[in-house]
Amino acid sequence: MFFTFMRGLVRVVLFIVNGPFEIQNKEALPKDENYILVAPHRTWWDPLYMAVAASPKKFAFMAKEELFKNAFLSFILKNANAFSVNRAKPGPSAIKTPVKILKETDLSLIMFPSGTRHSTALKGGMAMIAKMAKVRVVPVVYQGPLTLKDLFKRKKVVVRFGEPIDLSDIKKLNTEGLQVVEERVQGAFDGLDKAINPEFKYEVK
Repeated sequence: MFFTFMRGLVRVVLFIVNGPFEIQNKEALPKDENYILVAPHRTWWDPLYMAVAASPKKFAFMAKEELFKNAFLSFILKNANAFSVNRAKPGPSAIKTPVKILKETDLSLIMFPSGTRHSTALKGGMAMIAKMAKVRVVPVVYQGPLTLKDLFKRKKVVVRFGEPIDLSDIKKLNTEGLQVVEERVQGAFDGLDKAINPEFKYEVK
């Protein structure tokens, strides 16, 4: 219930700051199953847009453990279905926790498989979680303002979902297997970007 309240609040704030945004191909989202929503991480607010765009589905997400040191922020994060991860030393819980959530709750997962906002190298964690939880991954991209200043200028925001990707046929997540994962997911990101705007080019600010 807290997640639903927070998402509603975020929806209002985003509307006030930037106005209405465009959601494309939402019909691609699975209806009766959990999944991992994966995206290239371009701004700190793109997960907010994605969570709003994928409504009414509810999500869990990873957050670096440093954020949980503040009692007030920790309360909000935990009640918004966030779980902490030590990015320097992730440990088994970084895999086990999201797998358990996907298997035992009605929550799907939002992940940025690149790991960092400006990285393009896809990580194996997303693929391992998907395989262990036996869920598909759904690619999504954000195109819009990349700076807070441009966000307040009400520049157009588009969120486009892609078709679910099944990784269950990849038997081993070795170098060759991870290469296949990267090709499928990054290929989906590239295709979504081109579908929104053929001339789109992501530039780090």
